[in-house]
Amino acid sequence: MSHAPKKAIHVVAGALVSLQGQILIAQRPIGKHMAGGWEFPGGKVDQGETALAALRRELLEELGVEVTAAEYLVSCEHEYEDRHVHLELWLVTEFTGTPQPLDHQALRWASVEELNESDLLPADQPLIAALVQRLV
Repeated sequence: MSHAPKKAIHVVAGALVSLQGQILIAQRPIGKHMAGGWEFPGGKVDQGETALAALRRELLEELGVEVTAAEYLVSCEHEYEDRHVHLELWLVTEFTGTPQPLDHQALRWASVEELNESDLLPADQPLIAALVQRLV
């Protein structure tokens, strides 16, 4: 019995850092894949879109913030039961606006230490070490 190939998804996420050095994480809203899990905010890269353009669009749509400067940090691959995710994490070094839960998601600022205890989604967990290394 052959299985259909898993859907491959390219996702970008942004690590927004507060002046106090905390990182913004978002809880996936009800009705979405992995609802209730915590993640770095972001979303899918559309066909023909660059990762940075997708990051800017997603954070504007989800949080109402405009990314003015960001640097690529790290990426990883993760296999879910029904999909293969290629996830890129970008460090958002400058943004304008105050993050708002425009996607009806819970938001919270977590310290670097709290990230490891924040029940981040499996795809996001491998990114924590690179983020911590970059920020410390």
